[in-house]
Amino acid sequence: MRLLWLALGGVALFAGIVGVVLPVVPTTPFVILAAFAFSKSSPRLHAYLTDHPRFGPMIADWRAHGAIAPRYKAMAVSMMLVALLISVALSVPPRLLLIQALCMGGAAAFVLSRPNGPRRTAGK
Repeated sequence: MRLLWLALGGVALFAGIVGVVLPVVPTTPFVILAAFAFSKSSPRLHAYLTDHPRFGPMIADWRAHGAIAPRYKAMAVSMMLVALLISVALSVPPRLLLIQALCMGGAAAFVLSRPNGPRRTAGK
């Protein structure tokens, strides 16, 4: 079971890193999933993620408050919209567009329904 959690964490972290580079792939949910999977399989990788300067704060906000920072919410929803618009431009069949829109709409609703988290001062 440990190897399955480790594999899931690795795949999720890879997807999250891809999301840093490619704006169509969301980063935050994949990094949170990777942290969860690594907490079940690898204390060393879990500590690496939670202490990471870029990924650590989003994991901490999620754990403490179930929160996603407004900046990450805006990025996630914007990229979902861009992906949908690309599908329209590529003439994806209407049935697939509907499925894509419903899935992305549900994901966007979930992301937007999360609290913003605590306010940080400029030094933090």
